[in-house]
Amino acid sequence: MIHGADLATVERAVENHDPLPDGPGFAGELPDGRLVRDVLGRSPLFVEHSGTQWAFSPTDLDDAVPFPAGHVGDERVFSLPDPPAFADENEALTAVADALDASLALDAEGLAVAFSGGVDSAVVASRVDAPLYVVGFEGSHDLDAARESAHAMDRDLRIIECTHADIERAVPLVARATGRTNAMDVGIALPLFLVAERAVGDGYDRLAVGQGADELFGGYEKIVRTDHRVDADTVRGATREVIAGLPDQLERDVLAIRAAGAEPVAPLLDGRVVRAALRLDGPMLATDEERKRIFRKAAREFVPGEVAGRKKKAVQYGSLIARELDRLARQAGYKRRMDDHVTKYVASLLESG
Repeated sequence: MIHGADLATVERAVENHDPLPDGPGFAGELPDGRLVRDVLGRSPLFVEHSGTQWAFSPTDLDDAVPFPAGHVGDERVFSLPDPPAFADENEALTAVADALDASLALDAEGLAVAFSGGVDSAVVASRVDAPLYVVGFEGSHDLDAARESAHAMDRDLRIIECTHADIERAVPLVARATGRTNAMDVGIALPLFLVAERAVGDGYDRLAVGQGADELFGGYEKIVRTDHRVDADTVRGATREVIAGLPDQLERDVLAIRAAGAEPVAPLLDGRVVRAALRLDGPMLATDEERKRIFRKAAREFVPGEVAGRKKKAVQYGSLIARELDRLARQAGYKRRMDDHVTKYVASLLESG
C-alpha cells in the first residue's frame, strides 16, 4: 500500500533513483515488501522499534519510530539533488513561476485552504475555488493579515476566533497524534489542527497548506546571517540545511491535520517546485532586505503585489496561540522560571485528557 502517489510513479522513481518525480511525496510498502519514503519525508511512515510492523500513524504502533526519508528498505536510495544554479534571475523567475503554475492545478473537490494572509498560503489559494480559513485570537496579526489579503484577492474568508477552551481541548489531541509535547511543535501544530477541524465540520476533507515555501525559498533570517544556527557559510548551503529538516517538520504538520480528519495538500512541496527551488542561489533566495526574493517575484503572477510582498510572523506567533498557550501554562501553575514550563503544562493536559 502506497500513500501520496500511485504505485507506478513510485516504482519508476525507485528504479531510476529519481528523488523528485512530479507531484507530492509518497510512503508505504512496495509489492516486494520493502518500505519506501520520499526524500523530503512529505508522507509520514513509522515502524515498530523491532522493525516487524509499520503504519502511517505512530498511534497505530506500540513503539513507533519514523522510517527514514529517502530510504527503500534498509538502503538510502534517494538523496537531495545538488543541481547547478540558474544562470540569472530571469531564468530562475521563469522556472519557479512555471513550476508553481503546474503544481497549483488542484482538484477543488472537498478542498479547503489554510489561509494566514501571507504570500505562501495566498499563492496556494490563488488558483482554486475553495473556501479560505484562518485561525487566531482576537486582535492577532494573522486575522488582520488574512482579512486584508482576502479582500485584495476578492475572496471570502472564514474566520476561526480561538479561545482558551479551544486550546485546552485541542492540546491533548494534537500531542497524542504527533507524539510531541514540546512548546514549539505544539504551538505550530495547534493552528493547523483547529483549521482542519473546522473545515471538516463544514464538510471538507482535504486541506491545502503553504508548507515548504520558507524552507525551499529562503524564508529564514538564519540563512542570510549564516550564524551559529547553521553550519554552512553560504545562503544556498544554509538553505539546504533547512530543507534537510523538512521530514521532521512535515511529520508533525501532516499528523496534526490528519488528527482532525482531513488530508493535507501541499502544492509548494510538489517535485517540480522543489527541483526549481534547489537551483536558486544567493540573492535569488534572500538578502538582508528581503526573504524569498524569487518566490515573491513569481508570486506576483498569482496574487496582487501587496499580498506577494506581505511580511508575516510564524503561525504560532501570528495567531497568538503561542502567547496564550504560555498564559494558560502560567495560570495552571507552570511558571516561566521552571524549565520548559509550557512543555510541562502540555504533558499535564495529555495525562488528564
